[in-house]
Amino acid sequence: MTPEPARRDGNEPPIGRRMAELRALRGMSQQVFADRIRKSKSWVDKVERGVRTLDRLSVIETVAAALGVAPDVLLAGKAPRQQLPDTGGDVERLRAALARYDLPASGKPAPSLAQLDAQAGYAWTAYRNGHHPQVLRLLPDLLGHSRTQPGDTADLLVRVYRLAAQALVKLGEADLAWLAADRAMSAASGDPLRAGLAAISLAQALRALGRGRLAMTAAVNAVHQLDLAPSHVRRPGVTGTLLIEAALAAASSRDASAAGELTERAARLADGQHQHDCDGVGFGPTPVDLARALVAMWSGDHQSAVTTHRRVTSGNAWHLLPAEHRAAHLIDITHAYLDLGDVRAAGRALVAADRIATWETRIRPVARAALTAVFRTGPGAADVSRLAASIGLIR
Repeated sequence: MTPEPARRDGNEPPIGRRMAELRALRGMSQQVFADRIRKSKSWVDKVERGVRTLDRLSVIETVAAALGVAPDVLLAGKAPRQQLPDTGGDVERLRAALARYDLPASGKPAPSLAQLDAQAGYAWTAYRNGHHPQVLRLLPDLLGHSRTQPGDTADLLVRVYRLAAQALVKLGEADLAWLAADRAMSAASGDPLRAGLAAISLAQALRALGRGRLAMTAAVNAVHQLDLAPSHVRRPGVTGTLLIEAALAAASSRDASAAGELTERAARLADGQHQHDCDGVGFGPTPVDLARALVAMWSGDHQSAVTTHRRVTSGNAWHLLPAEHRAAHLIDITHAYLDLGDVRAAGRALVAADRIATWETRIRPVARAALTAVFRTGPGAADVSRLAASIGLIR
C-alpha cells in the first residue's frame, strides 16, 4: 500500500482535493479512477473541484478502497483525529480530592475566600461553555482549598461540590457524582436556597444512577422547603429548575402523569420570566419547552418530542442558552430520532452538538454511545463520519 502524502500540519486540504492528490500520486487519470469506482468522469471532476461533496460513508469507503487507503485518510482532510484528554486521570485526581480532609499539600499560600469565589465563578463559566477538560483540571485544587478555608464557606462549598457532581455526571461517573452532590447537601446546612441548589445536582446524579424516583423526591422536597421559606429567600429560577429536574426524573421512571404535572408547574412559573443563567441554573420558557421534549421522549411519544424540539430550536431564545445546555439537549434528542428511524436527523443533531460544545461529544460516554448507535444502523453522512473518525470510533 502506498503511504499517504505527508501533510499533518493542521492545514490539510478539503476531502475532494485530497482525493485528487491521492489519485494523481497513484498515476490514475480521472477517467480510469471513475471507472474503478463506477462513477462518471464528470462526478470525479466535480468532487475534486469541490462542486460536489462526498456525503455518504459508503461512497467514501469505495473511494478509499480504490485509492488504497483507509477512509480516515480522506476524512483527515476535514477532521484529523484529536488527541483526547486523559479524563480517567482527571477523574482519579478528583476522586482523591473528594477523599481528602487534610490541608492541601502545597508550599504556596492558600487563596483567599474572595479568590476562591472568583475561581469557582470562572470554573462554572467554563462548564456552561462546555469546556469540561478545563473544569476537571480546576476542580481538585478548588475542592481542597475551599474545604479548608476558614470562615463561612457554605456558599462556596455548595457551588464547588455542585460543579464537581455535574461534571462527573457528564463523564458517566454517577456514583462519584452522587457523593459530591451529597457533600453539597451537607454543606447547605439546612439553608433552603443552598439546599435547593444542591438538590438540583443531587437529582441529576440520582437520575444518572437510574434512581428516578429518588431523584424526583429529592427535587420535590427541595421545592417544598423553598415554598415554605420567606419570600426574600425564594428564587424562581431555582424552584423552576428543581421542577424541571423532578419532571425529567418522573419521566425516566415512566411516571408520565407526575412528569406532566411537574412540567406544567414549571411552565406556569416560567411564564413572563426572562431567561436567566447562573452557576448552572438556567430557567425560563425555553428550558421548560426543552424539558417538554425530553419528557415526551422518555414517555415514549417520540414524534411529539421531535416536533417540540424542532419548534424550540428554531427560535431565537434557543441561541441564548449556554453552549453546554444546547449541546446536551441535542445529544439527548438523538434517541427520539433513532426510535423514529430517522438516522440522518440523529446524526445531524450530534454534529450540531459537536459544533456548539466540542467536549460534550468528545468525552461524554452517552454521546459516544449515541454516535455508535447511529453507525450501527448503516452508512451515514460524511460529516457524521468525520466526527466518528476524529474521536476514534471508526478508522
